[in-house]
Amino acid sequence: MIYLPFIVFSTLYLFVINSMTNTLVVQKEIPEEKHGKIFRTINVLITILITSSFFRIFHT
Repeated sequence: MIYLPFIVFSTLYLFVINSMTNTLVVQKEIPEEKHGKIFRTINVLITILITSSFFRIFHT
């Protein structure tokens, strides 16, 4: 049950980061064909960060 707040926070955090990335892409007028690569890279990096944080908090 203690994992639930972490999962909710992580989902919210990922959503906020994606919103900020979208704002950046629109503001900097990055070409449409690069959007997928940018979002994919940021989502993978944030997922790695969230996963490592989960293991550091709950398994140490």
